[in-house]
Amino acid sequence: MLIRKYLSSIKGFSFILLFILWELLSNFSNPATFPSLLSIGKTLFAEVLDGELIFHLVMTLYRVFVSFFIAMIVGILIGMLMGNYKNFDSFFDGWNILFLNIPALVLIILSYIWFGLTEVAAIVAVSLNKIPNVVVTIREGAKSIDKSLLQVAFVYKVSNLKKFFIFYIPQLFPYIIAAARGGISLIWKIVLVVELLGRSNGVGFKIHEFFQFFDIKSILAYTIAFVIVMIGLELLFFKPLDNYSRRWRT
Repeated sequence: MLIRKYLSSIKGFSFILLFILWELLSNFSNPATFPSLLSIGKTLFAEVLDGELIFHLVMTLYRVFVSFFIAMIVGILIGMLMGNYKNFDSFFDGWNILFLNIPALVLIILSYIWFGLTEVAAIVAVSLNKIPNVVVTIREGAKSIDKSLLQVAFVYKVSNLKKFFIFYIPQLFPYIIAAARGGISLIWKIVLVVELLGRSNGVGFKIHEFFQFFDIKSILAYTIAFVIVMIGLELLFFKPLDNYSRRWRT
């Protein structure tokens, strides 16, 4: 308990130090380059009241969640098949390695060329960037499943459906959560690039617009708003699920 409090105090101190350093830079530098925290806060508040930030934030979150669910569903299915069937693993392993090493920017550009500057292209580009990572995590989880539990279920003639949800999924659950936590943190960054290159709304689009006018205050205001939402999602949803999955394993 004391160690945890000590580490928390260090974390808090590090953020305070970061804020102080930023304020010093803003006082001794060009305010246009290093705006003060107060001016950034005022810009953020004004954008929220105006409603424009909320609109673009919602559009970005929509793309994040749609891409996330597609990547998770497809990645989990392929990962389970590769983890349980050697022939399937051998066949798709090369494909997965290939997609893992294709830069995100390349997949984004190709999607826009093939599907046009559409919402479908944006979702496809983001999903394709994340699916291989999900596959790797789920495949390792499927390979580590305790087969003895499945054999017990077979002996007691448990139906395949019950066997899947009672014996298989609970063992795979920690890996699903790990893939989800890593996935959401990667996907929202890729979504911003997708919006910057080919969408007419979203946080990435607005950041590109502010960049053209060298409006650093607005860039930071939009960035902070989006980061706050994603951190809140991590703390309120993914971290409790991760703690639950760890408790199940112990």
